[in-house]
Amino acid sequence: DEPGEWEKAELDQAQVEQRIKEYNSQINSNLFMSLNKDGSYTGFIKVQLKLVRPVSVPATKRVPSLQAGRPGPRAQGVKRRTSFYLPKGTVKHLHILSHTRASEVIDALLRKFTVVDNPRKFALFERSEKDEQVYLRKLADEEQPLRLRLLAGPSEKVLSFVLKENETG
Repeated sequence: DEPGEWEKAELDQAQVEQRIKEYNSQINSNLFMSLNKDGSYTGFIKVQLKLVRPVSVPATKRVPSLQAGRPGPRAQGVKRRTSFYLPKGTVKHLHILSHTRASEVIDALLRKFTVVDNPRKFALFERSEKDEQVYLRKLADEEQPLRLRLLAGPSEKVLSFVLKENETG
């Protein structure tokens, strides 16, 4: 799928400032956007995790030493992984910069949950609803989710973000 017309819009500094004011006046939470002196801006995006497969997290276990009572310098951690399913409907808010890329959002989400799987296994999607239809579009790695959020406004029907497994095959 191609980005919508509003997603292609290029904004000058005055337009960015105006959009941020409009956005902040429309939200029903304290998840405001802020303009920085250098022209960039920061804000929150909400990402729903819709993962079908389990994710891997580290599980470090100590190997017991030969002298059970006193662990010596030879006691080492063995790297192990454990897998589990994230609860359905898990949602995470991330505070990001306007120039944060979709690939960096994926990395940040995996770090928040200490997931050790390769980030390339996952993709960030934009979800929109129009005329009672739901549309999903995979974001390119270099797309900027906060910019998309600013252009779309705060409505989650117009735009929301979903982390899913990358489609392979």
